[in-house]
Amino acid sequence: MYCFDSIVRYSEIDSGRHMTLSGILDLLQDSCIFHSEDLGMGLDFLQGIQRAWVLSFWQVIINRYPKLGERVHAYTWPYDFKNFLGWRNFKLEDESGGLIACANSIWTFLDTDKQCPARIPQEIADRYSYEPPFEMKRASRKIPLEEDMQPKAPLCVGRSCIDTNMHVNNGKYIMMAEEYLPEGFKVRELRAEYKKAAVLSDIICPNVKVKANQVLVSLENEVGEAFAIVEFMEDNI
Repeated sequence: MYCFDSIVRYSEIDSGRHMTLSGILDLLQDSCIFHSEDLGMGLDFLQGIQRAWVLSFWQVIINRYPKLGERVHAYTWPYDFKNFLGWRNFKLEDESGGLIACANSIWTFLDTDKQCPARIPQEIADRYSYEPPFEMKRASRKIPLEEDMQPKAPLCVGRSCIDTNMHVNNGKYIMMAEEYLPEGFKVRELRAEYKKAAVLSDIICPNVKVKANQVLVSLENEVGEAFAIVEFMEDNI
């Protein structure tokens, strides 16, 4: 299990001085990047063998949003590899060991030259130490769309959205989708299904369905193929 210690910074908070949803997701994503770097299988290693890990699915459950200046501990560990998929858990704790958030994720091992999934070599899988899966309510990785999704104004992918894989970073899709949350909507649980990588200058067409305690956002290309589908669920926090 890998642990990354951090402190809630001003750049990560909202107007109420609590860490944003994007701040939490970035912290979790950073922890798994640092984990791979620590094992010598980070970005340079993967680039050298024309491979990359790309996120296929997130499920994130948030108990509370930490405040400015709180010290937090982000833990991550893989619990399974199979063919071209890897399963990884996360948890975010405060200094007293209280659970702030937890997450389940599925990653695809990608051949960056052919732009297709590649089998995970056993020597790579063996470098990671497995831990048991985190005990949490697990949701389906498939997010069905609903009828009467409402189209919103198209977006153009700018350079600030692009990561080292030359695709839109997974967290940027969440930030795009968050714009359609009603005022005061507090995200308790998030699911995100990543289906197709958007690249620089792509046009993203959002389609949105708002319900009492749920917001569903499908970020699609101009012919209706989804780049990512994001589901937000609300609870009192």
